[in-house]
Amino acid sequence: MQSKLTVFPESSSSPEQDFLDFDSMRTQLEKVGIRYERWTAEKVLGDASTQEEVIIAYKASIERLMKERGYVTVDVVSLNPESTGHGDARKKFLDEHTHGEDEVRFFVDGSGMFYIHANSKVYMMLCTRGDLISLPAGTKHWFDMGPKPFFKAIRLFNNPDGWVAKFTGDSIASQFPKYE
Repeated sequence: MQSKLTVFPESSSSPEQDFLDFDSMRTQLEKVGIRYERWTAEKVLGDASTQEEVIIAYKASIERLMKERGYVTVDVVSLNPESTGHGDARKKFLDEHTHGEDEVRFFVDGSGMFYIHANSKVYMMLCTRGDLISLPAGTKHWFDMGPKPFFKAIRLFNNPDGWVAKFTGDSIASQFPKYE
């Protein structure tokens, strides 16, 4: 699966543009304040790698970002189709919301779709293995992990307790394609 950015006008689910190459995706996302990078592991990881092994494999990239942005904690979240409650987990973030701190995700494995609502557009970003995406605090967005979620992601926080979704009440998310 390849990463892909699709840009829509906020008033239509008909796409304006698709971007498949890293530089174009990064340039488009930078225009709305979204950080997009690609990381590679410093060590080989297996499917059953522990949180500690994953963090060690990406240590240099994690430390660089923590130092640069002041993040103080890091963890690894993992979900797969056999995980209990994955349907409820999916529903939890399907509506437009913001957070009081940055939302930083690095996809160690699998995929997920971020939808960013900014500048009268919706940026639908399919993140796959190797992608880091960072949405600044206050960014209107929603996230879809799909009906059969499969991802392992590194998360960085200034304050994990502050990472609470504040829903906007806007129904815009229902107007755009879900990650199926």
